[in-house]
Amino acid sequence: MTTAFSLAPLFRNSVGFDRFNDLFESAARNEAGSSYPPYNVEKHGEDKYRIVVAAAGFQDQDLDLQVEKGVLTVTGGKRENDTANSVTYLHQGIAQRAFKLSFRLADHIEVQGAGLANGLLSIELLRIVPEEAKAKRIPINGEKPALN
Repeated sequence: MTTAFSLAPLFRNSVGFDRFNDLFESAARNEAGSSYPPYNVEKHGEDKYRIVVAAAGFQDQDLDLQVEKGVLTVTGGKRENDTANSVTYLHQGIAQRAFKLSFRLADHIEVQGAGLANGLLSIELLRIVPEEAKAKRIPINGEKPALN
């Protein structure tokens, strides 16, 4: 018996396909490789989004963000420790293992910036729709177009 659920009924009235919906569906799936590190996908207004990744124990230089062909990839891995700062852990409960998260971005979604504070990596996203892709109002004037 499968415990996965589909969000397809929520998008039933859509015409076409919005790839941003995939981001939410993949976040809802319980896959073994996607549980570390935990992350949130947040919507802050009509065109603003944020991805927040729990990156406890990581510093700026330990994290890498790249966007290529509409896919945002977040990778993290601890650099080799200095011999002067060698630590022997009696108990290590904070996971600092390497990770790689990938998010497929919808059309016109751009990464505006990222920041690391209090162990949370926040990635700011903004939908910038060009004029030619925006909705256009079609006037109804009661006249039928002439057929040639």
